[in-house]
Amino acid sequence: MRQTGVVPELPEVEALASDLRHRLVGRAIARVDTVAFNVLKTFDPPVTALSGLLVDGVHRHGKFLDVDAGGLHLVTHLARGGWLRWRDEQPAAPPRPGKGPLALRVVLDDGSGFDLTEAGTKKRLAVYVVSEPSAVPGIEKLGPDPLDDAFTVDVLDEILRSAGRAQIKGVLRSQSTIAGIGNAYSDEILHVARMSPFKPASSVTGDDLRHLYESMQTTLRDAVARSDGVAAADLKKEKRSGLRVHGRAGLPCPVCGDTVAEVSFADSSLQYCPTCQTGGKPLADRRLSRLLK
Repeated sequence: MRQTGVVPELPEVEALASDLRHRLVGRAIARVDTVAFNVLKTFDPPVTALSGLLVDGVHRHGKFLDVDAGGLHLVTHLARGGWLRWRDEQPAAPPRPGKGPLALRVVLDDGSGFDLTEAGTKKRLAVYVVSEPSAVPGIEKLGPDPLDDAFTVDVLDEILRSAGRAQIKGVLRSQSTIAGIGNAYSDEILHVARMSPFKPASSVTGDDLRHLYESMQTTLRDAVARSDGVAAADLKKEKRSGLRVHGRAGLPCPVCGDTVAEVSFADSSLQYCPTCQTGGKPLADRRLSRLLK
């Protein structure tokens, strides 16, 4: 199944964290109902240890969502099919395990709360209960956050030089290199930067480097601003509406009018504008080339 531009990335998770912060901080967790036990990736402390704890904060680490309650952290990675749904009134009775999308339910002391759901057959939603966020392997390995004040053009320069001849698209979406950017926003950043996704990372220097940095900052910050205050149920639609090239293969580029092109891989694809990014030349679609052999 290809990615379609609705996978939660930095801006969407930031919006979820901001929304939950207003709803959760100062409230106590009444209970946590685990419906799909495969989503729990830790067992000590148990998820039941969260019951009765006051929520102190909600944070984002890359694409990870972190609910900080009484010294414990309920950390979630939504992956491809996962999502969070807020409910002003949760059912009084715990849900029964079944085949539906509900994976985990958090109920607060006032009866409100949120559900973690997962669509599709590939179950990758992950939930952790830990004493420190760094105990989650994915968080421990995260690269710097591009919206952190410490993430300067010099930091990006060092990252790209260290990546050598690796393609810039892969470098931007590698979580151990830069936290939070995925398939969609790497496409968007490179389109704004007018840069080929196959360009070697270490060749991005001088004006190209500064332009890439500025494109990263404006693309992500604009997406965060658009998502701020948007209800969780509408965040995916908001993300789709703001995309310029990702998920828009065959449609006109909003900048030059050329047709947005696509390169397909085993389980994902990238989109780009030939005129804006590759001098009018189409990139080789390796999967299609193999099929034609």
